[in-house]
Amino acid sequence: MHNVALGWLVLEMTDSPFLLGLMGFAQFFPSLLLSLPGGVIADRVDRRKFLLWTHAAMLTFSLALAVLVVLKIITYPQILVLAFLLGVTSAVNAPSYQAMVRDLSSRDDVLNAIALNSIQFNLSRFIGPAIAGLLISTVGVTVCFFVNAASFAFPLIALTRVRYNPERQRHASSGLEGIREGFRYLKQHRRIALLISLVAMVSLFGMPYLIFLPVFARDVLGVGAQGLGIMMAASGVGALLGGYVLATWPDNRRRGPLVMGGAMVFFLGVLGLALSKNFYLSLAALLVIGAAMVSVLATVNSLIQTLVPDNVRGRVLSWHTMSYLGLHPVGSLIIGKVAEQWSTPTALAAWATIPLALVLALFFAVPELRRLE
Repeated sequence: MHNVALGWLVLEMTDSPFLLGLMGFAQFFPSLLLSLPGGVIADRVDRRKFLLWTHAAMLTFSLALAVLVVLKIITYPQILVLAFLLGVTSAVNAPSYQAMVRDLSSRDDVLNAIALNSIQFNLSRFIGPAIAGLLISTVGVTVCFFVNAASFAFPLIALTRVRYNPERQRHASSGLEGIREGFRYLKQHRRIALLISLVAMVSLFGMPYLIFLPVFARDVLGVGAQGLGIMMAASGVGALLGGYVLATWPDNRRRGPLVMGGAMVFFLGVLGLALSKNFYLSLAALLVIGAAMVSVLATVNSLIQTLVPDNVRGRVLSWHTMSYLGLHPVGSLIIGKVAEQWSTPTALAAWATIPLALVLALFFAVPELRRLE
């Protein structure tokens, strides 16, 4: 709800695809800078306590945004600052959150745990945007921001009640040395490095589509805020389907084809969205995008969780987080700038064609990725 309302608010305030892309950059660029330190933190502290602090901070920043909007004193620079602060908190939060999923499950059940985590996350992407679109078209964006701020109370309550055996890895090395240890692990394990490279391509070349959906809804398809909510919900439904497939994926079947095939289908879906002028075709493309995105991201996550030893898991997951959350703001900024000269659909279509060739090259050049168990 927050993302839909914020994107719509910025587009209505500025009428600029570039400034919309800049907002996305401010919100997610901290992940590029802070995910690796967040991975070191995840391997050194009590993850549950750390998540309590980060969720409390995100509640505070979200409430500040809601209050500024309801008082009608919100400005674009204020949006950038609050988006940046939320991005900083989320960046250091994510590796601990992902590592804690493994803490709460056995090694045999980790794929199911990650798939279920993906389902609950994408269920919110299905329900939230649909509600947001309805609220924006009837009462405005303000309610969405207050609901988002209030929603942080629920994970805070859950974190105070959950009981688990924390794997507290306290290292004598410094934070910088911890980052180096994670990098050295990737250099020594080619398969893990290539998997994270695939996530980086999905983020840089594909994920910016989410930032620019308000432009497609208002200017390309003419369906307004309610249509934007439906479009976001379609992507969430696709992700739910992808999560269900992962949760029911047999243990004896290879996961490599899910990653490689999912990456190719994902970029074809983004290309289809960029070229579509029909609302229903766009919804179909978004369903495909959502399902393929989960197939790639959640499967890579599960492979890291099962293949990487516990003592460096948080730091390796931080590379996954940095690749996933830290690179798509760069792509958003580039697309936003190109869209000022051409158009948003043209910019997105041109940007999505690049990784198709890269994934095909990896598919044939590195067969071991297809054979991953």
